[in-house]
Amino acid sequence: MKTSIASLKVSLLPVLIVTGVAFGMLPLTAAPTIKVSSTHPTVLPPQSTPFGKSYSEWSAAYWQWLFSLPVQGHPGTDSPDFDVTAGQSGHVWFLTGPFGEVEREVTIPPGTALFIALINVDSSTLEEPPFFGTTAADQLAIADSFASYITDLSFTLDGQSMGSLVNFRVTSPQFSFTAPSPWIFGETGGTGMATGVGYFVMLEPLSKGTHTIHYTGAFRFSDAPEDYIAVNMAYHLTVK
Repeated sequence: MKTSIASLKVSLLPVLIVTGVAFGMLPLTAAPTIKVSSTHPTVLPPQSTPFGKSYSEWSAAYWQWLFSLPVQGHPGTDSPDFDVTAGQSGHVWFLTGPFGEVEREVTIPPGTALFIALINVDSSTLEEPPFFGTTAADQLAIADSFASYITDLSFTLDGQSMGSLVNFRVTSPQFSFTAPSPWIFGETGGTGMATGVGYFVMLEPLSKGTHTIHYTGAFRFSDAPEDYIAVNMAYHLTVK
C-alpha cells in the first residue's frame, strides 16, 4: 500500500495515543567521507558544509520546498502528475517520496547535486495535534520523539550500499515557511514556523548517463503490522 506523507500523519494519531511517545533527542555525530565507488560521486559527510550550507541548513531548505508545493503532483504523494523540477532551482535539488513501494523515472540537469530525504518528520504551527508545536523547543521535542521510532534504513546508489546511516540523522533549526491552501498537511496554508528531524544524504553531482538511487526506512511503533509504516523508494535517474 502506498501512503502519502499527509495520510501517514493521520494514521499516526491513534499510534501516538496507544504507545505514548517519549521525548528525547539523539545527537548528530560526525561521520567520515564515504565513497560509493571510484566512479560515483562522494556522499558528503553530515558534518560538512556542501555548497555553503550545513546538512541542518539544507534540511530546513528541504522542508521549505516541501511545504511550498501544491497538493496536486506533490512529491509526497504517489501521483502521475509528479514533476521532479517543481520548485527546484540552483545547483542542489531535493528528492523525496511517499510511503510504500514506489519507483520513479526522472531526468536531471548535469552538475546538479541531490539532497535526498530518506525518512523524516516535522512539527509546525500550522498542523493539528500531535504535530502542532508553538515554540522551537516544543517542535523539536515532537519531531524528535517520532523520529526515535525510525528503523530499517538503507541507501544504495547503482547497487552499491552506503552502509550505516546512523550518523546521517539531521535536526533542522526552526524555520519559517509559506504553504498554499490546501497544502500537504492541511486544508489551510499560510505562513508558519516548523522544526524537522530525519535522515538525509547529500550527493555530489552524478556523472552523465543513467543511475539508480534506492532507499528504505520505516516507522515501527510496535510489533503489530499496522504500526509498521515503511518507505521503499527507487529513483531511476537520467543525467543529461
